[in-house]
Amino acid sequence: MSIKKDTSYGAIKISDQAIAVLAGGAVNESYGVVGMTSQKVLKDGFYELLKKENYSKGVVVENTDDGLIIDLYVIVSYGVNISEVVKEIQKKVKYTLEKALNMKVLAVNVFVQGVKVIE
Repeated sequence: MSIKKDTSYGAIKISDQAIAVLAGGAVNESYGVVGMTSQKVLKDGFYELLKKENYSKGVVVENTDDGLIIDLYVIVSYGVNISEVVKEIQKKVKYTLEKALNMKVLAVNVFVQGVKVIE
């Protein structure tokens, strides 16, 4: 489902995949994030890190009448304060989407799928 806006110049449609790329870019710029992962578990409980073109697999966008609800699936770095990293992700994604789309973001739900040691 996409976002539709009517302006004096015509209609604008923004796909969920475009919103996912915006949100994924904001997540990957956040401190303590190793990467995004798919919401589906691979074999033996492992998760696949997603590349930029696949962010839509790790972001679920729900468009309601009141605004957007975003679900993010991430892997964080070992040794960071997970709750602080998640708070920063939520603030950054909310700000980025509200600024870019001029829509209200009701919730940014972050699901930490794993912790990875970076060498």
